[in-house]
Amino acid sequence: MTTTVTAAARVRPARAAARLRHALWWLVLTLTGGVERRGRLPRGGCVVVANHSSHADTAALLAALDASHAPAIGAAADYWFASPWRSRICSRLAAGFPVRRSGGGMDDLLGMADTLRAGRAVVLFPEGTRARAGELGSFHRGALVLAEHARVPVVPVGIAGTDRLLPKHGRLRPSLVRVRIGEPLPYTATPEEARKAVAALHDRTVAEPLRDSRVRKVLARVLSARLGLLLAFAWAFAEALSWPLMPELFLAVACVAVPRRALKLSVTALAGSLAGGLLALQLASMGVSLPAPLTTDRMRAEVRHELSVEGASAVGHQPWNGIPFKVYVKEAGRADVPVTDWLSESARARGSRTLTVGLAFGAFGFLVHRLRRLYGLYLGLLSGGFAAGLSLVVAGWS
Repeated sequence: MTTTVTAAARVRPARAAARLRHALWWLVLTLTGGVERRGRLPRGGCVVVANHSSHADTAALLAALDASHAPAIGAAADYWFASPWRSRICSRLAAGFPVRRSGGGMDDLLGMADTLRAGRAVVLFPEGTRARAGELGSFHRGALVLAEHARVPVVPVGIAGTDRLLPKHGRLRPSLVRVRIGEPLPYTATPEEARKAVAALHDRTVAEPLRDSRVRKVLARVLSARLGLLLAFAWAFAEALSWPLMPELFLAVACVAVPRRALKLSVTALAGSLAGGLLALQLASMGVSLPAPLTTDRMRAEVRHELSVEGASAVGHQPWNGIPFKVYVKEAGRADVPVTDWLSESARARGSRTLTVGLAFGAFGFLVHRLRRLYGLYLGLLSGGFAAGLSLVVAGWS
């Protein structure tokens, strides 16, 4: 009785720590491709049994399971608790508790009975070790013995995507992780019944097609190839000369479609903007005047004034005042601003804006991966918002 009360008294701080772990691992997995969950744990304590093919399985469960259950995860004592530093990492970041694999493991599991009775979840990988991708080994009986001892249900969970995210003996690479929580099984269930339930959930999750927009998938194929970088460069290059649509619009479209390419696309767009700016500067210094749609005389007058007072550093105002980059380039060429000064100042100004915008939309693309099926709607809203904003800028400088 005293032990049960002690376990119950520890639930509140355990739940607070679980919320922090949940937020941490949700953020990590979001940045590495996203995490999706289907289903919920039942109220009260339960033993969670899941397939195991990657060290990332623990992170997936901590990110997906309800923090209110303050899940504790069984970890191999001979590996995760073999040294003090590894033990601290496992217990603090993964809520791990040691389970011996060579004698005494059952006692370790039964020691978690009061934790279960206090309403927490105990997570176990009944295979005992990581299996190869696509395989599900036989289940050891320890999880079921613990559930029967504590009189709590067994909840099967299927995990998919972690074998790609962090393969066994492999390197980390981006991948969407999906966690499907099944219906509770009675504590009288057998290891084979639990194994079949987990296998069915895993197979169903793997087979389920990802919900995605057809438009996004087409764009992703294009933008993931070299053609995507060429388009980023050409768009920004053309905008520095005459094209009326800023490269940040391209990045808003592309970096949400393929967030993993956000940095490369942004850097390439910046290179195109600077290259186009240098060409436009030379043309303007020779008296060549290219068309500049959606610009006004007031914009040009303001830029001439800024250049006369500040020189090349005047382009530092461009990211904030709404005046197109090509107006600054043309007026700088007419004012014979030195090429080296212009290149350094425009790189600083354009870089701060282009890279910030591109990476911000890339981060947004990671965070809203669940809304990929609504990518077409996103494009519509983006187009409407950009058109409205552009109209306001032009009207403001008229």
